[in-house]
Amino acid sequence: MYSYQLTGLDHRLFEPLFELPDEALARIGAQRRTATEADAYPCRISLEDAALGDELLLLPFEHQPADSPYRASGPIFVRRGVKQRTMVVAEAPSYVGKRLISVRAYDAAHMIVDAAVCEGTQVGTEIERCFANQAVAYIHLHNAKRGCFSCRVDRKG
Repeated sequence: MYSYQLTGLDHRLFEPLFELPDEALARIGAQRRTATEADAYPCRISLEDAALGDELLLLPFEHQPADSPYRASGPIFVRRGVKQRTMVVAEAPSYVGKRLISVRAYDAAHMIVDAAVCEGTQVGTEIERCFANQAVAYIHLHNAKRGCFSCRVDRKG
């Protein structure tokens, strides 16, 4: 078994954005949202689905900033007032288990060396399978249906 840990995004990157007026958010491609249904707004900071009525931002985020052909950005939701979450070792957020997940394994040069799509309930097995390859330096999880970045996965131990 290969130990791993999932980490949310740093909340400090997004806190100032919540203070911007909607017009300023629009200039950076962001929108203010309110969670209107359960299990529909996975926050990339807290690694939890937003509760009904929570304020969020939907915005583009460069989740793969490395100088690589795989450099990428995509839409994410972040909630107001939450802090960065680091999961317990070998635990995935509950929202992952409710979704179809794309698992993308990168080497130290930020090149994809393995990838898979699986039900979220199987993501732990897929992460361990990828980390069995010693060339895998880290993994990104994405919500497969909409392609949104979910979180980063790092080896532990």
